[in-house]
Order: sequence, then structure tokens, then C-alpha cells
Amino acid sequence: MSRFDQYFLMKPKDVIEYVIEKLTIFDEKADLECKEIGDGNLNYVFRVWDKNSDKSVIVKQAGDTARISDDFKLSTDRNRIEAEILQLEGKLAPGHVPEVYKYDPIMNCCSMQDLSDHVIMRQALIEHKKFPLFADHITTFMVNTLLLTTDIVMEHKEKKMAVKNYINPELCEITEDLVYTEPYNNYRDRNIVFEPNLEWIKKEFYEDKELHLEVAKLKFDFMNHAQALLHGDLHSGSIFVKPDSTYVIDPEFAFYGPIGYDVGNLIANLIFAWANADATILDEAERIDYMTWLENLIVEIVDLFKEKFLKAFQENVTEILAKVEGFDQWYLDTVLRDTAAVTGLELSRRIIGMAKVKDITGIEDEAARLRAERICLTAAKKFIKQRDTFKNGKDVIANVKKVEKQFSR
Repeated sequence: MSRFDQYFLMKPKDVIEYVIEKLTIFDEKADLECKEIGDGNLNYVFRVWDKNSDKSVIVKQAGDTARISDDFKLSTDRNRIEAEILQLEGKLAPGHVPEVYKYDPIMNCCSMQDLSDHVIMRQALIEHKKFPLFADHITTFMVNTLLLTTDIVMEHKEKKMAVKNYINPELCEITEDLVYTEPYNNYRDRNIVFEPNLEWIKKEFYEDKELHLEVAKLKFDFMNHAQALLHGDLHSGSIFVKPDSTYVIDPEFAFYGPIGYDVGNLIANLIFAWANADATILDEAERIDYMTWLENLIVEIVDLFKEKFLKAFQENVTEILAKVEGFDQWYLDTVLRDTAAVTGLELSRRIIGMAKVKDITGIEDEAARLRAERICLTAAKKFIKQRDTFKNGKDVIANVKKVEKQFSR
């Protein structure tokens, strides 16, 4: 009888035994080592490698609570969802997700391609590195995985079955709380606010009733608009990059929801990188150069997404009424509206809520961090309240640049 015929949360030594028994990657004489490398909020990620060769594998295991807090009781089915999503995304956007070797429903773990020759994009941006092909890669990934899983393209009954298959209630509940609710009222007393900004945030967010109404509308849209199969957590910490390569990982939050949720998450996290550069690069010429690159990157991503979206729409549309003249642009406009709104929601929750980003928390100078947070949060409110006005990349950057001028360095 195998040790792995009944679920338990593995340690590195267990994972070595697991890959020897369950996978065929390594030779019998392999000298294996294993390290737990996960830095996310939910799962345990192990890297196993042979000290005598270049062979390696990643094993990702789901526990029944989140690493960030035992308050989050989670179904381990999220690991099944992640494995299936990666395999589907590999077909829709080949070369932009890791290869899945095995999904194990008993141990609730997924074994997949090791991307250790890449770097996590968030850290690379904090180190002020540039990636010239990223905009092209990520827009291809988003258009292919999002548009091609909608009713525009899929047969309607098949799409409805996919909605059923990828329902993800526990992780959606986390999003509904941490993204769409708690940053605006702290009703569970879990927000973690930078103390120098606490009174400002109380006034600007907890007491802004107009903002609350708009967020309420967005929350119910998120819960009820099964538009496309989302990654569900598409930020710079879920992307591995090299100058010539981009891989998206960690789609455990995947479910059917509004397309703009993925796109807006990505844009917000690039704005965090912009705010970090503004606060931490001391040399003015270097600061301006890197911030300008990020501004251009955001513009390029939004505009390339629009261009590729409309092209893929015309090439893949099957729904007869979606072929009506003008419908494609109307549909895209709704996606851009949602993108702007989610950009604002993500900017807000990562500063006010309990799940932070190093781009902001890593700013050591108190005054610089306060300024960075207020720029992001002030821009966020406009993204949410005036979401219908953001039609292209320049509109997005214009909002951030205008707000920047309100807060002196």
C-alpha cells in the first residue's frame, strides 16, 4: 500500500518520495533534493531537482485552509481546477503556461514544468528590469483565454457546462470579501492599513457613500456575470518572465466571470510597479526612464488588447447576433469599462485590505510610501466612479499622471 493513497499535507521529504513513486521524470539513480518555495497566500509549492542533472519538477499541493489565515476554509478542489485550467490555457495560448505532468486527486497536488530559469515579474519590476516582449505575450494570452471561452465563440450549452465545471465558490468568496467589500467598510476588522494613512483612508474610503454604491454594483456584476473563463488572480506575482518569454501561473481562482477582472488586475499591478519606481529610484534620470517605460507598457497592453480582441472576435465569432454590425465594439467597450473598475478595486484592496504587495510595503521611506498609497488610491476612486470614460491606454495613464501632480514629493 502506498503512503500516498490517503491525503496528508506533505513536507519536502515526502515530496521526494512522492515524485519517485508517482512520476517518471527522474532516473532511478537520481540524487534528489526538495525545497518548499511557495510565497503565495494559499498553497504549498515544492521544487524537486536532481543534483546530478538539469531535471526538475514543481509539485503544488492544496491544503484545506489558506496559508495567509486559518480563517479561510477552502475546498482542495481548487487544485483540480488549476490543473484543468492550465491544460486548457495551454491549448488556447500555447507557450504561455507551464506544462502539467500529473494531477493527483487523492493528494490534491499538481506536478508541472519547473520555470526556475524565469523570474517572478513582481520582483523583477521592483528591481526595475524591462521586458520588451511582455505586452505582446500577455495580450495574446488574455485575448485567447478570455474571448475564446465566451458565448461569442463557444456553443452555448458547452459553455454552460464549463461554467458548471469551474464553479469555485470558496475562492470566489475570498474575492468577494477582500476585493469587493472589506476595503470600503472593514466590516470584519481584517484590514491592515498603513498607520500614517489611516485617518485619510477612513475619510476617503470608509465614509464615501457614492463610492460604496458603485462598488456594490460591481460586486453584484462580478457574482452574476459569467462572461468568460477567468484566470481570477492575474497579477505580476502570477507571471514568470524572461526577456523573450512569458508564462502565467496559479489559476486556482479561475471561474466564469467578467473579462475585465483579469485585465484590470494586471493593469493595477503594473501601476503598483510604477508607484514603487517613483518612490524608490533616487536618481532622477533613471526614475523618469523607468516610469516612462512602465507608462508606455500599460498603454501598449491596453491598446494591443483592444486590437487583438477585435481581430480575434471577427475571426472566431459563431453566435449569429454577435455578428451584427457594431456589436463587437459595444462588447469591447463593456470589457474596457470593467477593466477600469477592477483596476481601481485592485489598487484599493492591496493597500487597504489584508493581502498586500511588496511594491508598496517595500517602500521604506514613510513619506514616500504615504504618497505612493495616496496616488494609487486617489486614482482608484476615479477608475471606479468614472469607469465608462477609460477607452484606451492613454486614458488610464492620464488618470495616474494627473493624480501624481496632486501630491508633492
